[in-house]
Amino acid sequence: MILLQSHSRFLLQTLLNRVQNLEKAVEVDYNWVEFDDVRYHVQVSMKNPHLFLLSVSLPIPSADTVFCGGLPSGAIEAIKAAYGVLVQILDPPRDGFNLTLKLNLSKLPHDEDNRHATLVKVASIREVVLGAPLRVILKQLGSRIIGSDVNRLVALVHRPKESFFLVPQAEKVIVVYPMRFKDSIDIALATSFLQEFVEARRSSGLNSAPPCSWSPSPPQELKGAPNDALSANAGFVTFVIFPRHVEGKKIDRVIWSLSTFHAYVSYHVKCSEGFMHTRMRRRVESLIQALDRAKPDVIDTSKRANSRSFKRLDIDGNAG
Repeated sequence: MILLQSHSRFLLQTLLNRVQNLEKAVEVDYNWVEFDDVRYHVQVSMKNPHLFLLSVSLPIPSADTVFCGGLPSGAIEAIKAAYGVLVQILDPPRDGFNLTLKLNLSKLPHDEDNRHATLVKVASIREVVLGAPLRVILKQLGSRIIGSDVNRLVALVHRPKESFFLVPQAEKVIVVYPMRFKDSIDIALATSFLQEFVEARRSSGLNSAPPCSWSPSPPQELKGAPNDALSANAGFVTFVIFPRHVEGKKIDRVIWSLSTFHAYVSYHVKCSEGFMHTRMRRRVESLIQALDRAKPDVIDTSKRANSRSFKRLDIDGNAG
């Protein structure tokens, strides 16, 4: 199975191109949209080629998700911790966006490896911002710190007007995803995929992975959640995260995997659907070829129809 990359490939390529041509005064103005309706806008002026403006629009939060100043809780602190003096948060942001950052590319590390790692981190702005509240909760779990939201249902946005839920506890964090799909085929494939996903977790090679379960009805952890959150046509997936799962650098991978789990499932559902369509087309083509080979040969009667007729003559030369 394929895991989605945490950084935006187009944003990273744009940053690399800009850094490699920093002395050239080239105007840049790009807009694009990535999965889960995260929109980006980058701008570089010819007057200040070393300044890079990056704006990000996040998915519209659901009614049960709280944004502080248009951003998830802890996002500002996470940005400052991740980028330091490299970026400046502009207030207010660009119209139509939740966040605008001013990057001073002249302050990038001179070492090539460190510079590339820094640019990858900048291209991962989505993970830094949307994963900020999740990082706070998982850090408390790893440090065995009991936070103020222990045993409380916490809603985090991951898709437009859709949330997944966390229940922080002293020794674990329970994560619940209501899985929703619009197409009936996607619903059937996703349900089958998730059930196999849970079965695969029980294999001996995945004993250290977080426990996982699927149910067609809301689990007990969603008691008290809004009614909209309790409707999911592909069931509910539950993960249990323990302190061992967020030790050291593991936390970054866990945050990204949890933040994009629905997109991960959607990606593989669409890949499965495309694979089945391809197999069906090939099967139909082979059947058509078999039918063509089974057709009987057509006898060409044109020569007989157009051939001349001869009358038989008797010995005296008269026509018989």
